[in-house]
Amino acid sequence: MSSAALDRLLAILLVAQLATGLLTLRSGVPATAPLFWLHGLIGGALLVAVLEKLRRSIGPAIRGRRWRRLAIGFVLTLLVAAALTGGFAWVASGRIWSIGPWTILTLHVWAALAIVPIVVFHLLPRRWRLLRPAATGGRPAISRRTLLASSALVALGAVAWGAANVLDAVRGGTRRFTGSRWLPDGGIPPPTTFYGEPAPPIDAASWRLRVTGRVDRPLTLDLAALTALGGIDRENALDCTSGWVMRTTWHGTPLASVLAAAGADGSAPHVVVRSSTGWSVAINRDEIEGSLLATQVAGAQLPVANGAPCRLVVPTRRGLDWIKWVSEIDVA
Repeated sequence: MSSAALDRLLAILLVAQLATGLLTLRSGVPATAPLFWLHGLIGGALLVAVLEKLRRSIGPAIRGRRWRRLAIGFVLTLLVAAALTGGFAWVASGRIWSIGPWTILTLHVWAALAIVPIVVFHLLPRRWRLLRPAATGGRPAISRRTLLASSALVALGAVAWGAANVLDAVRGGTRRFTGSRWLPDGGIPPPTTFYGEPAPPIDAASWRLRVTGRVDRPLTLDLAALTALGGIDRENALDCTSGWVMRTTWHGTPLASVLAAAGADGSAPHVVVRSSTGWSVAINRDEIEGSLLATQVAGAQLPVANGAPCRLVVPTRRGLDWIKWVSEIDVA
């Protein structure tokens, strides 16, 4: 495989890995399991391709004194190595592995997100051509030799990914299809936030939930008024992007009941739920019926660190979309 073909393969794998990784952050139903498998397989292929690129390029770059390219390459390689190492270590460890307050999977996600601006800078303004090979001299855009070499790299990547999963099974690890590891059922979930930010100071007595947008009756509800709309128990699994999942009982008011009380437009394509911290999520119409505005968990009042006074529960999504400290519902 030529150096240009390897660069092209690396660019395609890296873009595909970042794209599938971002999609997995919000995919919480078993039907999306193939997306997680694809993400892992691409990660294995990327690992092999990065090692081959390093073997070929470091020596010539040093001899040619291409220091700027070496500096960018070093930072990018460091982040890619951190992301890949974190992902493979998480799979193969057979347990929830943490460094301080963060899991290895959290560091994997952060390293991957840090890669995005560097990749964009590295590809602009003239390297986007790596993603679209051009035929020259009547020859095909992708030669048979390049195709065979690329297939071999992908196969080796699949072996690496498979080996990590086998090691996980040998160690007794159990993971959901998302890769998250199961915690014992029925407890209060660990208090985590995506960036590790602290819980905001919220006074439950003065807290209000506003229901706005395409509604006949805009509402402003305190905790008692929200509870008066009817409370139910639902057992749902909270699948956190930091790598753990817990099935427990949530108690609260169905989102559909709140929307009915406000006379929400039934033809609205989605509902936006916002947090007092600025986080928000758009819930599709087919997800509304199963969603809950929880005020209790595992038979106890919802802790502030877990989103009190009110937290969104969406069974079809991962924890990133289970908005904490809900303050507004906007029917868009």
